Amino acid sequence: MSEMRINGERLWAALMELARIGATPKGGVKRLTLTDLDRQGRDLVVGWGKAAGLSVTVDQIGNVFMRRAGRNNALPPVVTGSHIDTQPTGGKFDGNYGVLAGLEVVRTLNDLNIQTEAPIEVAFWTNEEGSRFVPVMMGSGVFCGAFSLETAYAARDVEGKSVGEELERIGYKGSEVPGQHPIGAYFEAHIEQGPVLEDADKVIGVVPAVMGLSWYDCVVTGMEAHAGPTPMGLRKDALQVATKIMQEVVAIANRYPPYGRGTVGMVQVFPNSRNVIPGEVKFSIDLRNVNDTLLIAMHEEMLAFVERTRSETGLGITVERVSYYPPCPFHPDCVGAVRKATGKLGYSTMDVVSGAGHDAIYAARVAPAGMIFVPCKDGISHNEIEDAKSEHLEAGCNVLLHAMLDRAGIAS
Repeated sequence: MSEMRINGERLWAALMELARIGATPKGGVKRLTLTDLDRQGRDLVVGWGKAAGLSVTVDQIGNVFMRRAGRNNALPPVVTGSHIDTQPTGGKFDGNYGVLAGLEVVRTLNDLNIQTEAPIEVAFWTNEEGSRFVPVMMGSGVFCGAFSLETAYAARDVEGKSVGEELERIGYKGSEVPGQHPIGAYFEAHIEQGPVLEDADKVIGVVPAVMGLSWYDCVVTGMEAHAGPTPMGLRKDALQVATKIMQEVVAIANRYPPYGRGTVGMVQVFPNSRNVIPGEVKFSIDLRNVNDTLLIAMHEEMLAFVERTRSETGLGITVERVSYYPPCPFHPDCVGAVRKATGKLGYSTMDVVSGAGHDAIYAARVAPAGMIFVPCKDGISHNEIEDAKSEHLEAGCNVLLHAMLDRAGIAS
């Protein structure tokens, strides 16, 4: 068992073939969820699964489960997977790697004629990216009960097309009720989407947890006035006050290392004129940490600073929390299986807490779960130039193989 390895060339070839569906001129992929291109991608992956002897089940939100029978099919399956939908300027590996790494595990077990005790399944989830329909991680979210099937079906894109209609149109509106599909354990292999592994020159990231996040919309209201005649001391400059809050967001994150994160990524200035003092500024706030107690403390510090700023300046300031995901610690047994496999295979490794959301967050609500990270070039993802080394992808898939066998067992 310790000598088993996947076929890295076959994994790479599958990734490149899938990447041709929706390929962009810059070498990336645009395959938005529930489009005709998504249907082509789904059909290709399902076809590969059937060719590998897998039975296929599709649930009502379009999540696909491809099953390799075990010796004891009464046991819940050990599942691996991710997503194959992409961002509008997506790359070849985000999500796709996790699905095709799972398929490569199955192909390797077939090559070696190995029967597992529990069944093995490869899943891909609907609309993980959220770039066409919101909420993000839709398929896995419906599966775990985070929101209802009716809510997902009613979501519409910018053209007014609904999830329910588009699932029907592309032929992936299945019959199985989401959440009724048993999962004994869940693993997800993924590119890191950050620079930590590459910077540390490590091959495998063992992922103990995913950061929680709080998103806010903040509005600062002052008064527009002419930039020339209005003295500095008599201004109600919304932008200058807003920038104080923006700087504090970063300062708060720096007070909660190593996993504190604070970002202002979207700013709208009104009236946005060169010679007018800004009268209103709307901006986003993104706070993250791996520990809920710390995330709550960051939240409270931010609100306290806003209140002080409102009192000191006299300007109107509102803050509305628009989204919250608690931190997600992964199951010790699954994290341990990844760590054990990495050690057995002799790869360099380090723990990496994920700063991005993944379907594994929702899967972890219904079953023990864990993740495996591999480096991506310059930490770049959600970009057409996203890239990863074939040897790193192969290494991550080898770890996935051994971690899944640790949980599924080999039939005697």
